[in-house]
Amino acid sequence: MSESVEAAPVATSGTPGEIKASYDDRLTNEDLAPLKKQSWKSYNFFAFWMSDVHSVGGYVTAGSLFALGLAAWQVLIALLVGIVIVYYLCNLVARPSQATGTPYPVICRSSFGVLGANVPAIIRGLIAVAWYGIQTYLASQSLVVVILKLWPGTASLADDATGFVGLSALGWIAFLGMWVLQAVVFWRGMEAIRKFIDFCGPAVYVVMFLLAGYLIIEAGWSNIDLNLSENLVSGWGVVPIMLGAIALVVSYFSGPMLNYGDFARYGRSFSDVKKGNFLGLPLNFIVFALLVVVTAAATVPVFGELIDDPVETVARLDSTFAVVLGALTFMVATIGINIVANFVSPAFDFSNVNPKKISWRMGGMIAAVGSVLITPWNLYSSPEVIHYTLDTLGAFIGPLYGVLIADYYLIKKRQVDVDAMYTMSPTGRYHFTKGYNPVAIGVTAVGAVVAMLVVLLGSADAAAYSWFIGAIIAFVLHWAISRKVTPATPAEETATA
Repeated sequence: MSESVEAAPVATSGTPGEIKASYDDRLTNEDLAPLKKQSWKSYNFFAFWMSDVHSVGGYVTAGSLFALGLAAWQVLIALLVGIVIVYYLCNLVARPSQATGTPYPVICRSSFGVLGANVPAIIRGLIAVAWYGIQTYLASQSLVVVILKLWPGTASLADDATGFVGLSALGWIAFLGMWVLQAVVFWRGMEAIRKFIDFCGPAVYVVMFLLAGYLIIEAGWSNIDLNLSENLVSGWGVVPIMLGAIALVVSYFSGPMLNYGDFARYGRSFSDVKKGNFLGLPLNFIVFALLVVVTAAATVPVFGELIDDPVETVARLDSTFAVVLGALTFMVATIGINIVANFVSPAFDFSNVNPKKISWRMGGMIAAVGSVLITPWNLYSSPEVIHYTLDTLGAFIGPLYGVLIADYYLIKKRQVDVDAMYTMSPTGRYHFTKGYNPVAIGVTAVGAVVAMLVVLLGSADAAAYSWFIGAIIAFVLHWAISRKVTPATPAEETATA
């Protein structure tokens, strides 16, 4: 039954799982099977989050919080509170995949059904396509800066009139260049990706410190005003805005947080995962947030205006070497997060839909092609568009998170039958109704619809909570309904006792 999988070893991620004779080939290939060896240490997860945090998208999102009318110290607090919430939520979603050695779409089979798991897999995969396009576009802007600095004659190609669907000819050249470069790294497999992200996070830190130091020296510390918003909100009016900013931070990380199991499965132990998460999220983010606030504030006295885009900041420097080094570093960093968060995820998600025909690599390439078709530069063009994009994505991601957590911790009591996630037998524990769990799918739909109604019909302040609204509704409904209709298994009864 596993011969069709073994016939194409070149298609695997490079870290094959263990396929048992009882596994149905409609649910299995070497990428989706439980891992034979889990070898990632805490530093690998630390580096993962450094690559995730230290991207142009992360910098721009953090900088966009100033548009809400917050003072610098308020932006800093919102960033830190938000990232602490992300830290705890990531630990929750990491445990089931690390314990079973399975990726996100597979562990979803225990809650959505062996076939129903395609619902969260496709939703997460499509969202990853959107994010993949956005991050590729942001990375390509760094390449545009390098091209213009080294070859000024190409400036005419940067005119929007030379391109189509909102992107200039030079923008298209840079975008497609980044597209190919990322595909090359991804194609080499998970071990190559691990080595790449181990380098990316620390590398961008060096440039960010140098950039911040240069701007501080140029501006003079006494000339730097950390209050960057033109219309500061005062009094109790600050509270709802800060809460909205905190929610925005969670929404920004909601994508990689949801499918973090795709990486946690490689952890030697859950302790390694937690330690790496702590170093990479709260501690690392404190330093990153300080750098963002200080660097953005220093652009005002140095350049005469607030610049919340690190690529644009680097482009204003007088030194060609500094511009090229800085832009290339931000480009590499953004490529790092894009691969780990938005290439690996759909690779597993789309492969899960049809393991026999869609390999890990093919799943990733499906996402890459889709990322071009959505014209991502139109999704991240201003602070208002950034927030609307994040709110919309959060509305769909939140319910998926809520169902998974409620099912694993409250319904299953952390007891999962790994082999049952790979069988199509009607008597299988996770077969439910013809392979689908109507409860999980139904509450996901309810959570997503309510959250999207808030985004479309509610105020901007209410829309910022789309992830929380969807997650809480799905969590509560799934727990309340499932505990009444799902009889406990012997393992669950033992765990409860």
